[in-house]
Amino acid sequence: MLKSSTVLSRSAKAAIAAAAALVTGGLATAVHAQPLYDIFAVSLAGQANSNGQGISASGNFATGTSNATAVQWTQSGGTVALSALGSRPFSLPQSVNDFGVVVGTGATTFFGSSPLPLMWDAGGAVSQLPLPAGETLGRAFGVNNAGLAVGSVNGGSLERAATYTTGAGAIITQTMPNGGILRTAYGVNGSGRIVGQALNPNNAAVTNGFVLDPGDGTAIDIGALAGLGHNSAIAFAVSSAGHVAGSSSLNSGADGRAMIWTDADGMSEIPLLAGTSTGSARGVNADGWAVGTMASATSIAFLFDGTDTYRLQDLIPMGSGWDLVGGTSNGAFGIADDGSIVGRGLLNGQITGFIMVPVPAPAAASVMGVLTLFASRRRR
Repeated sequence: MLKSSTVLSRSAKAAIAAAAALVTGGLATAVHAQPLYDIFAVSLAGQANSNGQGISASGNFATGTSNATAVQWTQSGGTVALSALGSRPFSLPQSVNDFGVVVGTGATTFFGSSPLPLMWDAGGAVSQLPLPAGETLGRAFGVNNAGLAVGSVNGGSLERAATYTTGAGAIITQTMPNGGILRTAYGVNGSGRIVGQALNPNNAAVTNGFVLDPGDGTAIDIGALAGLGHNSAIAFAVSSAGHVAGSSSLNSGADGRAMIWTDADGMSEIPLLAGTSTGSARGVNADGWAVGTMASATSIAFLFDGTDTYRLQDLIPMGSGWDLVGGTSNGAFGIADDGSIVGRGLLNGQITGFIMVPVPAPAAASVMGVLTLFASRRRR
């Protein structure tokens, strides 16, 4: 009996070691396996034409619009309406932080006339963010957990990048290394890193993407994809770890390619999906995963996991009613650190905002089941 018990123990040890190797080695490989998602509508009941625009770093909150009504989404509460500012009934939320604070823009028309920067508190109440002295127009595009919002003031050739808090608004006065003015700030992370686009003083056709860290006297020019002959870029998003996502192009043209920029590696192109020729990245998370849109005859929402580029359509259940590859309105606009994605597609033929929530890898669960099984046998 003792010998038999010893043999069983050795077998269990071998099985556990093999399973552990799968956990440590196999799951490392699974990082590059195709991820899987559930998908939910970001839309008020009975309404079509909605949009999922922003997501918090934690993935707990998403925001967007439903028939020009500002909305917020949580997994427990679904989609709920946010208040509208009386003088600006058309709302466009852009960003939400981990406390449920939303920022965006209010306008007098659906087309964005007379914009003002807005903030919705965690309870959904709206207020105008204060503009810098002398300014009458503004927009808010990003907010971090400290409540610092970024955007722009004025418009046209006079548009300038700006910051907002509940106490004051300020124009960002730093310039690019070439003296270019920072025109629009699109994103800000928890450390206060701000990203956006700037004017090039030497070539009106060129747009420069910028990174501005707290305390810097001059912004960083992130460059362009020189190997493609590009000279322009826009930085749309910044992750909690400092990654920057956006697009690169020639003379700010329609030949844009999706890109990621980091301090260590500079700018690199996100590989195009088969059959597409242009793209733009609109969101990035702390792992360097990015989302956005690539185009052929239609717009195709994509996910880049640091190695491979996927169509979001291929990551959701078949027969769901969602179409993220047909038509010209599809796009992914934000990705959380947990991998959740927010964007817009077609649901049963209607333009609808979505949030995609990762499904845990079944391989991980089965391997852990093997470990548990053999561990229990060993204790007998």
